[in-house]
Amino acid sequence: MQDNRVLVTGGAGFIGSNLANALAADNDVIVVDDLFLGTEENLIDAVDFRERSVLEDGLPTDVDVLFHLAALSSMQMHEEDPQRGARVNVEGFVNAVEQFVQDGGDTVVYATTSSIYGDRTEPSPESMPVKARTGYEASKLARERYAEYYDNYYDDLTVAGLRYFSVYQGMAGGAEGHKGEFANIIAQFADDIANGESPVIYGDGTQTRDFTHVEDIVNATIRAAEADLSGVYNAGTETQYSFNTVVELLNDELGTEVEPEYVGNPIPDDVYVHDTLADASRIREATGWVPSVSFTEGIERVCAPYTE
Repeated sequence: MQDNRVLVTGGAGFIGSNLANALAADNDVIVVDDLFLGTEENLIDAVDFRERSVLEDGLPTDVDVLFHLAALSSMQMHEEDPQRGARVNVEGFVNAVEQFVQDGGDTVVYATTSSIYGDRTEPSPESMPVKARTGYEASKLARERYAEYYDNYYDDLTVAGLRYFSVYQGMAGGAEGHKGEFANIIAQFADDIANGESPVIYGDGTQTRDFTHVEDIVNATIRAAEADLSGVYNAGTETQYSFNTVVELLNDELGTEVEPEYVGNPIPDDVYVHDTLADASRIREATGWVPSVSFTEGIERVCAPYTE
């Protein structure tokens, strides 16, 4: 993508800042973020940062492309304040898109979630039935339904939702440091182990995730905009690794022998996602997107700041 004026909401957060910084190389990039979870320090100087809420009027939506990543991005955040979660994740999406359309915009790409698939040891296609088991998932499904409406109602508008799978980068040298307990478990475990602390694992560590490096997520998001996609698309690697394997690989890369601490899972079984696995064939066929960062390379990147 080149020579476009773009808006990234939630652009001071983990994924949003990586996206904004990448786009800024060849585009004029505006970021809107209320800094509830993000930090301006994640952004390079070329990005035009505005401390604003997506619930406000007068957003800078006179742009070519809207990347809507603003969200309360975890189950815990929603349980603590369900009303705020619904306002930000649903009303905030509607508000941003409405203003964007009024300003003549025609390309929207937004973040949804892969957790709506529930436990999956088989690949999860976009066509399979999904359901909301938490307020967070309900808000993201509501966002998808509104996107369907917008795509149907406005003839010239394309609206693509990406169901991201377990995105990571790292605490040190990455944009996850500010997230603390909300960072990906790879980032948290690496930081614990590098500092000689035992990473805490819920259960026996056999749970798995389709871990996807943020560089690949950014690439998929940009490609969705370039291709003017509509509908929902998975963004994942189509491979799974257990939490136990993550600890093993981190120890190998860091040259440590830190054992994890296994504790009872405080999250109820009926809402805890034990396993995730993407079927990324739809976005691959639509855009040619293929993840480029292998899991081994990703682990090396996460650990590099601790070993250099």
